[in-house]
Amino acid sequence: MSVPNDSMDDDDLLANLDMPSPSKMMAMVSETSDAPGTSSAGEGAATVVVRSVNKGNCVLVNPKQRGNPLLKSIQNIPWEYDDIVPDYVVGATSCILYISMRYHNLNPDYIHDRLKQLGKMYELRVLLVQVDIQEPHNALKHLTRICLLADLTMMLAWNAEEAGKIVETYKMFENKPPDLIMERPEQNPYQKLVSGLTAIKPINKTDAMTLIQHFGTLANMIDSSEEKLSQCPGLGPRKAKKLHKVFNENFMKS
Repeated sequence: MSVPNDSMDDDDLLANLDMPSPSKMMAMVSETSDAPGTSSAGEGAATVVVRSVNKGNCVLVNPKQRGNPLLKSIQNIPWEYDDIVPDYVVGATSCILYISMRYHNLNPDYIHDRLKQLGKMYELRVLLVQVDIQEPHNALKHLTRICLLADLTMMLAWNAEEAGKIVETYKMFENKPPDLIMERPEQNPYQKLVSGLTAIKPINKTDAMTLIQHFGTLANMIDSSEEKLSQCPGLGPRKAKKLHKVFNENFMKS
């Protein structure tokens, strides 16, 4: 399915995102606030909604998202409707815009309008895209370009349940350290060797454990001939040939 031509060129996006930075917005709020939770930063400026303390543990949902099936999948944390610019606020400086690819193909100007409203608010800005068409490649290419121009992180979901879990996960990890979701390197020498061997296709974890048990050390494996490697239980000639080739390749290409 092709993407309709936009009335607004993607290259005009940045020129239209003329809202002040998040830090400036917060300063404007503290200086000019007339009522708790809102601020009018000059005539014609967008209203900035400030989260109250008692809403810090909730996902804030734009009322326009009422009826979105993904809300049924947000079950592990509370959420509530609030007067916000993005579709979901999942942190003090994090927000999510939601769009389905089917809707994007029918209304290509929608995402431009939403980004103009959002301006440069929020440091982490996520575009949550639900893939609900058979041929998503052209639309994805178009949305990726928009994300690059507008400083958005794109997340894909293939159904409403996945989309809801993504929203939920962003909120649950709001105050978690980054190393919590980073891959932890193996510390145990045995596990390091298993991990290294399984990086060689088509060696699986069972093969790696059998090789270690059979040969004892990595040095013994490297010194073994292809025939001797093939005699390892369960390995076979094809895997032995691949393993022997890797062991005898030059470390650096000349």
